[in-house]
Amino acid sequence: MKKEENVGGQAVYEGVMMRKGLNLAVAVRNPQGEILIEKYKLQSFFKKWLNLPFLRGLLVLMDSLVWGIKALNYSTNVAFPEDERINGGFGIVFALILSFSLFIAIFIILPLLVVKPIESFISSLIILRLLEGLIRLSIFIIYLFVISKIKEIYRVFQYHGAEHKVVFCYESGDELTIENCKKYSRFHPRCGTSFLLVVMIVSIIIFAFLGKQTFIERIFSRILLIPVIFSISYEIIRFSSKHYNTYFFKILILPGLWMQYFTTKEPDDSQLEIAIRALKEVIEENVTSDIYSETSKH
Repeated sequence: MKKEENVGGQAVYEGVMMRKGLNLAVAVRNPQGEILIEKYKLQSFFKKWLNLPFLRGLLVLMDSLVWGIKALNYSTNVAFPEDERINGGFGIVFALILSFSLFIAIFIILPLLVVKPIESFISSLIILRLLEGLIRLSIFIIYLFVISKIKEIYRVFQYHGAEHKVVFCYESGDELTIENCKKYSRFHPRCGTSFLLVVMIVSIIIFAFLGKQTFIERIFSRILLIPVIFSISYEIIRFSSKHYNTYFFKILILPGLWMQYFTTKEPDDSQLEIAIRALKEVIEENVTSDIYSETSKH
């Protein structure tokens, strides 16, 4: 029987985070080969707002960001030696600020700098902005290609592939076993990679219609429009996921699936085991309202 309620997840260091409704679990393997589980029963603070188009996209984004960071923090504390861990709240805040700064530098300022020398040769602002967007998209693809070659990131991408295979297996109604999960694709239409690609495309369209601006105005306008772009992109992904079986939307989401060649890799059996364990934890009915940990030997 096919499952109607969607589940989602995220790859973390040496593990996988899975979420279904208000149940969330992170499964991570420590250096001793043990699987450690952190389970949460979430509170639905924004439930009454989640039916409002566009606003719900920002709320879901903030919620995913907060819990994604918590899951990553937990995984580093389990998978890495003490001197390689993120140290408490300050470390997380610093990592967030650094990540956002790099995002601004690489995906906003750099494309503007590349386009700037040729501005005098292109009279159409729309063409110039489209060129800027294509450069931004190219940088994004190169960035994914480069980081996928880093050993540690490659392993995270393997867990990403494991997450997708296990979710596909569950949604298809098959028993959650390693052999069953192996049969499924590592490319999933609801993947965050597809969402980021939609963000890039939406930004190209929106920025193309901005008027004449100074260099500083361009930077700030693009930063200020990030919430708008994310909200529109979320609605597109939400709508397309509901119509995934139609021919039109299968073609529409193909670029997002192609991008997952970079961000997902084929997992091994031990990684599939982690993803299966995380998903089984969130589909159990007896998840308590408290945060707790448990250990199982591999």
